[in-house]
Amino acid sequence: MKYLSTMDSLTQIVLGAAVGEAVLGSKAGNKALLYGAIAGTIPDLDVLVGNFTDTITATEMHRGFSHSIVFAFIAAAVLGQLTAMVEARKNLGWKPWAWLFFWAIFTHPLLDIFTTWGTQLLWPLDNRLALNSIFVIDPLYTLPFLGCVIAVLFLRRGSLSRKRINNIGLIYSTSYLLLSIVLKQLALSQFIQALEQQNIPYKEISTRPAAFNTILWNANIETEDAYLIADYSFFDSQPIKFDRYPKSRESELQPKNPASRENLERLIKITKGWYLMDKEEGQWYFYDLRFGRMPVSPGEEQFVFTYELFYDEREILQARERERKVEDAQFLMSYLWNRIKGN
Repeated sequence: MKYLSTMDSLTQIVLGAAVGEAVLGSKAGNKALLYGAIAGTIPDLDVLVGNFTDTITATEMHRGFSHSIVFAFIAAAVLGQLTAMVEARKNLGWKPWAWLFFWAIFTHPLLDIFTTWGTQLLWPLDNRLALNSIFVIDPLYTLPFLGCVIAVLFLRRGSLSRKRINNIGLIYSTSYLLLSIVLKQLALSQFIQALEQQNIPYKEISTRPAAFNTILWNANIETEDAYLIADYSFFDSQPIKFDRYPKSRESELQPKNPASRENLERLIKITKGWYLMDKEEGQWYFYDLRFGRMPVSPGEEQFVFTYELFYDEREILQARERERKVEDAQFLMSYLWNRIKGN
């Protein structure tokens, strides 16, 4: 997953650079690209919280305050002043730099809204906006956009061709995100049609794209006593198959310590109720279903986000993210590619 984190940062760097160029490129040249790229990564510095606190708290804080409108205004004002001092020879004043930082930082959570995790854009309001229409890394989104940004680097500041290519990148970015919403609705209609054809009553359905694309889609379906998980490619020719996971609520861990119960409730809140719990060889595991499953070897799959539950030295229930077992990355990519091509 470190690879995914690196690629996610690359996407935000590209977006930030393009936005920086659009805001101040005609006056600051490649410096606008540089500062925009830096600003585009700033909201994700919240991952550093995990080095100083427990897993549950760090997970709650991820894409929280640092991804809000409030943070964008505060950070832009501070960074605008600092950059104006560093770039005093350009004599632009602090406001143009602050405007660059605001838009480069603010567009970061706007992009994240399209992903599954979502963002707390309206902090301090306790709600996360998530459209679930694009995976955190999608080469078809990032690579053409990156090509435009690289091209801009070699064009003369203020030239019409430089402006046009940067605008092409931003238009492509926006169009792809809007297209992802359309594709999501098309995939959703296929899941609903399959449920009706197979006479499966359900309470709620949630869909999201599989890794690295918008052709293969995953769905979680809540029924009265189980969760159903399925996938669908636009190239499929066979009926959708639903895998059933019993809720088994009666067998869940029920800690007696009030603080432990609170931590368990916090985990459940993080998943928005899409979770399962299981006990394997004496170890309790908490599965966040929102991100689906991942094949790790032939015939074996693993939920992308799994937490090991344990008691600390104070006998309070805690959680730590379970290491994802990917024995063969080539197998994973081959499996994904074959599944995208349809069954």
